[in-house]
Amino acid sequence: MPKEPETGYDPSLGRKFIFVTGGVMSGLGKGITAASTGRLLSNAGFDVTAVKIDPYLNVDAGTMNPYQHGEVYVLKDGGEVDLDLGNYERFLGVDMTSDHNVTTGKTYQHVIERERAGDYLGKTVQIIPHITDDIKRRIREAAEGTDVCIVEVGGTVGDIEGMPYLEALRQFAHEEDDEDILFTHVTLVPYSKNGEQKTKPTQHSVKELRSIGLQPDILVGRCEDKLDIETKEKIALFCDVPIDAVFSNPDVEDVYHVPLMVEEEGLDQYVMERLGLDEAALPPAERDNRWRELVTRERTEEVDIALVGKYDLEDAYMSVHEALKHAGIERQTEVNVQWVDSDEMLDRHENRLKEADGVVVPGGFGSRGIEGKLKAIEYCRENDVPFLGLCLGFQMAVVEHARNILGHEDANSAELDPDTDSPVIDILPEQYEVEEMGGTMRLGAHDTDIDPGSLAEHVYGDTVCTERHRHRYEVNPEYIDELAKGALDFSGRADNRMEILERTDHPFFFGTQFHPEFRSRPDRASPPFVGFLEAVAGELDARELADQEVQA
Repeated sequence: MPKEPETGYDPSLGRKFIFVTGGVMSGLGKGITAASTGRLLSNAGFDVTAVKIDPYLNVDAGTMNPYQHGEVYVLKDGGEVDLDLGNYERFLGVDMTSDHNVTTGKTYQHVIERERAGDYLGKTVQIIPHITDDIKRRIREAAEGTDVCIVEVGGTVGDIEGMPYLEALRQFAHEEDDEDILFTHVTLVPYSKNGEQKTKPTQHSVKELRSIGLQPDILVGRCEDKLDIETKEKIALFCDVPIDAVFSNPDVEDVYHVPLMVEEEGLDQYVMERLGLDEAALPPAERDNRWRELVTRERTEEVDIALVGKYDLEDAYMSVHEALKHAGIERQTEVNVQWVDSDEMLDRHENRLKEADGVVVPGGFGSRGIEGKLKAIEYCRENDVPFLGLCLGFQMAVVEHARNILGHEDANSAELDPDTDSPVIDILPEQYEVEEMGGTMRLGAHDTDIDPGSLAEHVYGDTVCTERHRHRYEVNPEYIDELAKGALDFSGRADNRMEILERTDHPFFFGTQFHPEFRSRPDRASPPFVGFLEAVAGELDARELADQEVQA
């Protein structure tokens, strides 16, 4: 990997803040717009970080159903956060902490705890200034040690739950120098039936923003195509911004192309000029060009991968999709992900499973769709189909082995069947006394020791790996010796916890108790996903590795 470019940034210029808001509707792509801006600033030599503000009352995303906000993304410190933090890590190439996710629940909890402790000396505790002060404190602390901090405000301007945050940003801008603050507003530009780009939604959204006391410096129009010059002129006129401050963010086939698109529009250069960073930026010829090289790399192969899960929503498995994409970038392979509903697999999806070149069974919670996942795992084991099991997929591979190889017909996870006589998956004894939801979870980055000579060592290229976890149940220690007899091997362990399994009688049957997808990046594909695609291509066979180890 080429050496990181050195920044010419002068600390005397002051830390810069870019606030990103959205209007008209949620799901427009504020996070991708913000992450793309950050990627381009990083390419120009600046140290960039990000903060995601989520106005919901939950303290974190840990107890949310994926249908509400997509997947729960896990950070290295164990923070369970919104999936947009995953986009920031992937685009910026940095590891964040839970301090980079601000929620209403987290903020109110802290303020109320301080009030109960008497920290406010008898004052009446109010949204202004106490809640807004805490919001500003969190943003400033998350930005420490960086050149630019991008702050995305979740939700839509006008939502009642977002009002304290917008007021905090208004105060923030009042407290900082004008040249250190930039407001970017992302809004919808739809087409009318006659094919005209309509600006009225943008006008109303900006009017709502201005009524709060915030004037956007930059407007980004989300549209199917680039904004027409007439559309930009109209938006500039009615929203009181220069026409040079109106940018397009059209639909693209791959979100990793968005930085290239907004760079073509000149968004990064305008941002740097507006913040006084243009002279400190690396010259265009010296900027980091790895992102463009990666995302435009030619694909010479194509594979179909079946993703067997129960949430019929791509965002519920976003990091798995992205990790497959990253492995595809490294191997110059186009990865087509085919959805297989585990809840209906036996009735409707068996053919799709059989047509796939490889199968991934991802994580999840609850009993729905479990039998379909077990059938998919059995199919892979019996037919030498490359298999990658993640978290729950790892656990179900253990259950399938116990049932169909060892003869424990009722084997199960105690999570799914508390009355099973063969709880091959269970909570470890020390966890039973913890009552608070989430308290029994194993979260964040932990080390795993890998057996020398194993498929796992080949995949990781080392005898230790560090990956992120999010699970409550483990392989039951009472069954480990019996489970590990024969072809099933627990090749990765962390003390008494089984972390990696593989089969020596199969070309690629690989399961991880952890979630390797959370550390995958476009320029640093996750080893298990790369190994999986190697096996799909016929370039990796664990049986041959085992034979080589025996001969050695």
